Amino acid sequence: MTDSVSSDKLIEKELSYQIQGAFFEVYNKYGNAYKESIYQKALEEEFTQKKIPFIPQKAILIYSLETGKKLGSYIPDFVIDDKIIIEIKAQSFVPKAFEMQLISYLKVSKYEVGYIVNFGDSKLEFRRRIYTNNRKNFRVLH
Repeated sequence: MTDSVSSDKLIEKELSYQIQGAFFEVYNKYGNAYKESIYQKALEEEFTQKKIPFIPQKAILIYSLETGKKLGSYIPDFVIDDKIIIEIKAQSFVPKAFEMQLISYLKVSKYEVGYIVNFGDSKLEFRRRIYTNNRKNFRVLH
């Protein structure tokens, strides 16, 4: 896991630890043999059990970097507590392009923290990425 902020100022620190715990619980229970949809449902159960507020496949708004106007929407696998977006993968390898896509969505939305989690490898892999709102060059953050 890498972050561009120091650990004492970790954005959404407690919530992030709870989410990571849920990832490990699901991986320990189900391993790496299933499709993304199975991990989606398993994480829903785990989040519910851990009382982590979530909305599966919630459309989030995407804004213009130039004007701040709404360009459209994007649907991540999860939005956690209206603060963190999660993308699930179940592949033997997650290309860098998926990580870059996550960062791109953070840059043009109100969300500052995102995870890409891969259940498809021989070990659980997740990447936590941030892009803080104070670095975003658009004016409208609804």
